[in-house]
Amino acid sequence: MHVHIWADAAEPTANDVPEARIRWLGLWDGYFAICYFVTTALLFTSGGQQAHRAIAIGALTLVVPWYAGLGRGLVADRPAGRKNIVFSAGLFLLFALAAVFDLMGSFALFAVVPMLMMSLPTSWAIALVLPANLLPVTVMWLQGGSAFAVAGGVVLPTSLLGIALSVLIGLWIGRTVRQSRERAELIGELRRNRERVAQLSREAGISAERERLSREIHDTLAQGLTSIISLVQAAESQLDEAPGLARSHLGLAGRVAQDSLAEVRDFVAALAPPALRESSLAQAVRRQADGLAAQVGLDVRCSVEGVERPLPMVAGVVLLRSAQEAIANVRKHAVKARRVDVVLAYDDGAVRLVVRDDGEGFAVHPDRQGFGLRGMRSRAAEIGGAATVSSHPGEGTTVTVTVPAESASGEATDG
Repeated sequence: MHVHIWADAAEPTANDVPEARIRWLGLWDGYFAICYFVTTALLFTSGGQQAHRAIAIGALTLVVPWYAGLGRGLVADRPAGRKNIVFSAGLFLLFALAAVFDLMGSFALFAVVPMLMMSLPTSWAIALVLPANLLPVTVMWLQGGSAFAVAGGVVLPTSLLGIALSVLIGLWIGRTVRQSRERAELIGELRRNRERVAQLSREAGISAERERLSREIHDTLAQGLTSIISLVQAAESQLDEAPGLARSHLGLAGRVAQDSLAEVRDFVAALAPPALRESSLAQAVRRQADGLAAQVGLDVRCSVEGVERPLPMVAGVVLLRSAQEAIANVRKHAVKARRVDVVLAYDDGAVRLVVRDDGEGFAVHPDRQGFGLRGMRSRAAEIGGAATVSSHPGEGTTVTVTVPAESASGEATDG
């Protein structure tokens, strides 16, 4: 009987789950109430003296407020604190008083033993459970029961069985509580690890967003400002000798400023580049090539290979930003270049952008590349593409960016 009751009480040991704790205490309260009413009914029907029955019933009745006021908050917490000791000692004394004045009061053991086991550490609880189970036998012996009736009757075997069950219950409860606490610690550690993972994920997301913003600013605002500065400087140097050419450069600087402003506004609004919303990718790349020719006077040739077709917006953005970066590098670094080829090739399942110049070239060092080239590679890699730079001193530079022609969503919103 005791084993089944504690199994119901000990199973939901969720110290971190208040709902399970409240539900378990409710079940235990119901069991405790049943034990009290059954024992009281047996006392009313016993054949003992009326005064003794009244004292026994009074002692058991005092157990109710004693449990409700002090013990209910302790039965689930087994450390041997002062309150646990006071409650267990008071519970044992009230039970002993009821059993001494009427043996029918010993049926309260069905509630007293589990409460003692739940309120104290195992060794302390067993030290009280043993005399509690032997108390009915002792009372019978003191009231004049014969040795044969005590030893061979029903009371002594029942008491011995109760002692054995109490010891087993104590050992089982100790193990169950240890496992429950270990499980609670593991749950707490899992919760802390989950919070750390969430924090790391947030930090990784912030870092990735910062990198994306850096690339966007570098490919839009920074490139536009660089072009404007170059055009204004050229206009200043030609203002006296070639005012017409200076005005042309200033007008081109104004157009670049307007385009950069539109890029920044759409970037802030998290929209696609206006160049891709207003025209196709090939037309947007061609405008970049024409801008390079107008600014530095190079022979820039732009061509499209294959059948032009709509692309996912993310692929179009990567190719357009890569074209802007490659053309900006030609403007800044390929001082001796005379010709630039810009090729947009539509292959099966992929689109390839090639920007080639015949400038002085450079020795490619993977660990010594600028932010623009690193950003170009990162953009392409994010959508399953690739970007390569091929260059040698005196042989020019070739930038190749290849991206898939279809995105995961299958949307084609470019032009």
